[in-house]
Amino acid sequence: MSAAAAWPERRAPLLRLSPPALVGGALLALVVLASVLAPLLSASDPLKPSFSRRLAPPWGLGGTAAHVLGTDNLGRDILARLLHGGRLSLALAATSVLLAAGAGILVGVVAGSAGERLDALLMRVADVQLAFPVIMLAIAIVAVVGTSPAALVGVLALSGWVLYARTVRASVLTIRRLEYVEAAYTLGATDLRIIARHILPNTIAPILVIGSSQFATMVLLESGLSFLGMGIQAPRPSWGLMLAEGRDYLSNAWWLATIAALAISLVVL
Repeated sequence: MSAAAAWPERRAPLLRLSPPALVGGALLALVVLASVLAPLLSASDPLKPSFSRRLAPPWGLGGTAAHVLGTDNLGRDILARLLHGGRLSLALAATSVLLAAGAGILVGVVAGSAGERLDALLMRVADVQLAFPVIMLAIAIVAVVGTSPAALVGVLALSGWVLYARTVRASVLTIRRLEYVEAAYTLGATDLRIIARHILPNTIAPILVIGSSQFATMVLLESGLSFLGMGIQAPRPSWGLMLAEGRDYLSNAWWLATIAALAISLVVL
């Protein structure tokens, strides 16, 4: 059998390798696309109250098509708030992951290549941070610096750099001892060239794995801070804030908290 004929048979098992991954990726892409296109998908103002329409049920449960997911306790359209809240929550999480990855990679490279004393110092700093529960550390910092989006990004990034640093440091220490790296040193390659050409490219896979899991962690952490009143503040929409606002209406307007909770669960899973 020729290579061209055999290619479809090899490709088919690859596409069927992980259906949950394919479904999860498609759902996440759909959520991100819906959040980006929020102004086009919902013409309602997510901040403007309308007390005459407060606590309207979703369409199909007694509500109207004008408010597909119903309205909240102030008469604001839940779909609009969900979409605009998703933009904010996902943007904060993605920015935090990028900042945490950048800082962690830099610290990991320095710790793995700058000598034992600096390595020990940086790793002890990482150990000290790991000793504190993430949510408690975030609450303490937010209480001092405030609850602006920039402050939240800084807090979230600060809570996530350690994993990147320790992973990259371990990779640097391992790769530096490989024969092709020692050969590059012998040929006169500088430390910067070795790091850029040989070490960092080999750390991409673990960094991507950590980043994908930390994105979910950042979404949960931002939602948790907003739920506790330490994150995004009203009237800005946020999934965690919507969850907090809906918990007092679970008996007569369950959709307020349930829809936000489903959005968070969908993205994280």
